[in-house]
Amino acid sequence: MIIYKILTAPEWAELQAQGATRGAPVDVADGFIHFSAPDQVRETAAKHFAGQMELWLLSYRADRLESLEWEPSRGGALFPHLYGPLTMHGLLEAVPLLWDGAAHVFPESVP
Repeated sequence: MIIYKILTAPEWAELQAQGATRGAPVDVADGFIHFSAPDQVRETAAKHFAGQMELWLLSYRADRLESLEWEPSRGGALFPHLYGPLTMHGLLEAVPLLWDGAAHVFPESVP
């Protein structure tokens, strides 16, 4: 399964430069990296990143991430949480997540 992580430009730059990141401030505070499943990522973008520009959408193979747990979150839905640093291991693609003035524009590869 493919799962997704949205990063700001500085977070993406840190991951590229250092090879690992502890994620966004919310990830650090919660003690895990927040990911979204394909059917969750658009809602995540709308709820937590509305109006933000210079974002990156990273797609990962879930089976390539060690310490990945599926845990209940919003309304009991299971969300993928990575307990450990986010690295380039398992990364399939990183693409800009553009804002069109009303919503983020996702690549066609995202269902």
